[in-house]
Amino acid sequence: MHELGIVFYIIRDVKQVAEENHVGHVSNVVMDIGEVSTVIPEYLTDCWRWAADREELLKGCGLKVNVIPAVTHCDGCGQDYGTVQHGKICPHCGSENTWLLRGNEVEIKEIEV
Repeated sequence: MHELGIVFYIIRDVKQVAEENHVGHVSNVVMDIGEVSTVIPEYLTDCWRWAADREELLKGCGLKVNVIPAVTHCDGCGQDYGTVQHGKICPHCGSENTWLLRGNEVEIKEIEV
């Protein structure tokens, strides 16, 4: 379960931002997690609760997760399409000349105080 490692990185970054901005308590952290990022949102929130309550700055702090849909772009025809539904082969023209446009994100979007 790599979600626990990700949580430790989130906590490190939130603590750094809080210190830079003289914040004494964080109430919520909002994450953008890509649909194909390999991060399982439920595991992430479980690990968050366990780890965040061990930090005074984050006691009771919530973690909100926005799942970003995966979208692939086809260089063959210029169309974008849903990655999970269609995979690497473009459903519009059959080309394999495609690349992931979005959906692999693991980013802190907001820190609420």
